[in-house]
Amino acid sequence: MQERQALRMQSVQLPMIPIVGELIRQHEGTISLGQGVVGYPPPPQAIAQISEFLSQPNNHKYQAVEGIAALRSRIAQKLQAENGMDVSASQIVVTAGSNMGFLNAILAITDPGDEVILQAPYYFNHEMAITIASCQAIIVPTDENYQLDCDRIRAAITEKTRAIVTVSPNNPTGVVYPEIDLRAVNQLCQQHGLYHISDEAYEYFTYGVPHFSPGSISAERNSKGTAAGRDHTISLFSLSKAYGFASWRIGYMVVPANLLESLQKIQDTNVICPAVVSQYAAIGALDAGKAYCQKQIAAIAEVRELVLHELSSISHLCTVPPANGAFYFLLNVHTDQTSMEVVERLIREYRVAVLPGSTFGLETGCYLRVAYGALDRETAIAGIGRLINGLKHI
Repeated sequence: MQERQALRMQSVQLPMIPIVGELIRQHEGTISLGQGVVGYPPPPQAIAQISEFLSQPNNHKYQAVEGIAALRSRIAQKLQAENGMDVSASQIVVTAGSNMGFLNAILAITDPGDEVILQAPYYFNHEMAITIASCQAIIVPTDENYQLDCDRIRAAITEKTRAIVTVSPNNPTGVVYPEIDLRAVNQLCQQHGLYHISDEAYEYFTYGVPHFSPGSISAERNSKGTAAGRDHTISLFSLSKAYGFASWRIGYMVVPANLLESLQKIQDTNVICPAVVSQYAAIGALDAGKAYCQKQIAAIAEVRELVLHELSSISHLCTVPPANGAFYFLLNVHTDQTSMEVVERLIREYRVAVLPGSTFGLETGCYLRVAYGALDRETAIAGIGRLINGLKHI
């Protein structure tokens, strides 16, 4: 008799990036427009901090579950200066990437059978985390431009709802939600006693539009003395994207103080503490600051314009809704083939890889996520050329 496996895990989708990665390995010379990473390295200040880490033998032992004090202090300064967030009444918890932060949050605020509202298309690891926690993801469609539909979100709230999730700038669509809509979602959460989980991993990646942090709303209320101790916003951040830190696995979350004890239990069980060497490097990255990132993102913005220009030549074959953030476009391809069928053909026949919309919750139609953050200009030209040629012939 075969040993029993957890039934809940059979409901969890397989992560698509390794699947597409294996297809890429099988077809040598494929240009990847799939995984969402940047192509530039961490700043020199981050690398320099490794020597500081090594100079203190105690650093080789476990450190604080919620992150070393020096990094949390530096994060607090950044949040105040850049996000307008007063974290004096909240808690900062350093995580091994913001994916861990999201799973931590779900485990801290839900019980099996509870519901968490996601926007479709959703970030697939969010849906997977909710399922792993034996909860149900309630999927609310966005509008034709992938923007929030607050009326639909409101209608989806039930007595089992525990949180509403927003991702802005968005993965996989690249849209940036306007402040007025994020405030509306935050207000809904306050009215119904829910948490607003705000994923802001791509906060620096905006093109001509501002980024807004819902966590700043509680600071406004607290300054007026109207909502002290009633914060309901969970903010998730990452160094992976902006600082070229993907494999260093450092992110952080800002949470209401009453959740800290639960998060300590979860994190101590799961990782004990984020890698301390990476935390030191994170201090160096934050010292380099937003200016380092903006210089690098300027080059990505140029690639973005190139990709947009090239895609405009096949507007009769696919629709590209406006996307002013992150480094993604989500194409709606006019074909009867499924998104996975198209992905496989693009890799096999045209040596270019994208991700299928099905992994982001788009089960009908053919949607493809195109990622351009890791590409230099020449590779972008080659990759997009292959994509356009493939879409013309599939």
